[in-house]
Amino acid sequence: MKKSVIALGCLGILVLGGLLAALSLAGLYNGLVGRSQAVDSQWAQVENVYQRRADLIPNLVATVSGAANFEKSTLTEVTNARASVGQVKIDPSQAPTDPAQLAAFQKAQDGLSSALSRLLVVSENYPELKATANFRDLQAQLEGTENRITVERQKFNDVVQGYDTAIKQFPAVLMASMFGFQNKPYFEAAAGAETPPKVNFDFSATQPAKP
Repeated sequence: MKKSVIALGCLGILVLGGLLAALSLAGLYNGLVGRSQAVDSQWAQVENVYQRRADLIPNLVATVSGAANFEKSTLTEVTNARASVGQVKIDPSQAPTDPAQLAAFQKAQDGLSSALSRLLVVSENYPELKATANFRDLQAQLEGTENRITVERQKFNDVVQGYDTAIKQFPAVLMASMFGFQNKPYFEAAAGAETPPKVNFDFSATQPAKP
């Protein structure tokens, strides 16, 4: 009788231990899923703000090109840079796991940022643009969008850091390798990337328009 009770007690302990272990593993798995989905969700936000900027550029180009003798090479540079961005295809709903793919995406987007910044600097030589209501509206929208890009990229790096750290910690690292939770790359900070491009159309001290 005593042996039966002891056996039942041991069996109960084993069952309880197995149940606790299963619950613990389920919690780890669900936690990794949640972190992975948070990265994907933030990636979608990054894509959204970049798309917002891309949507503004045709209107900007059309507005600026109306200025007399505006430098066509600058407009062409922006147009080509925008086209290059469109050639880098990444699923907007799922963050990339290939560092080379994200690097190509960032390179194209940073190239567009650079071309856009040059266009805006050149625009300061054309005070007649200041009187254009559409141009003033684009000023506000572009400034806000560039700031949002910086913010959303930083948020993305933050959630990726949390996810990448989680899948490397024990015992989650065992489950991560078992269920295919892969390391996700960051946006790399380029020189001057911590400061968003200035979109400032203050013509209080403009230079004469180029002939």
